[in-house]
Amino acid sequence: MSVNPGRQDARKPRPWWLGLGVLAMGALWLNGARSIASTTNYIGVGPAAIILAVGIGLTVLGVILIAQAMRGELVPAPEGEEDTPPSRSAFLLALAGVSIPLLTIRWLGFPFTAMLAFTLVTHAFGSRRTGLDLMVGAVLGSVAWFGFSRLGISLGPFLPLIG
Repeated sequence: MSVNPGRQDARKPRPWWLGLGVLAMGALWLNGARSIASTTNYIGVGPAAIILAVGIGLTVLGVILIAQAMRGELVPAPEGEEDTPPSRSAFLLALAGVSIPLLTIRWLGFPFTAMLAFTLVTHAFGSRRTGLDLMVGAVLGSVAWFGFSRLGISLGPFLPLIG
């Protein structure tokens, strides 16, 4: 009674949707980079360059992840741990967390957007302390906004809802 290893691998779930999600995330970042003015600062690299680099990187990684999933080459669980499939809900929460700045930063401002993005990503990683996550995200977003403002880099108005 030997088990056919080829047949067992064929039944193993292949989470190709994970790569497709990363690819879609890259497309969102690339689309967002198009709407940013390509002004440059003292080092010759504008704000759109970083967004563009992240979008290209996510797109390439999405294609690689799809190929690995289709070939069944995703990294197995470490020795002694159960091999659990990726969580779709956690992935979708993280995807929403990194996508929300592209959709809300103009209307909510940088601190509120950072607060929402941080909270969604922490929930994707298992945190259930929503109040604390919102506060930490607001503090990190505010500190980043003030830090960039002191460097002369505009991240838009602090609270566009007020004015």
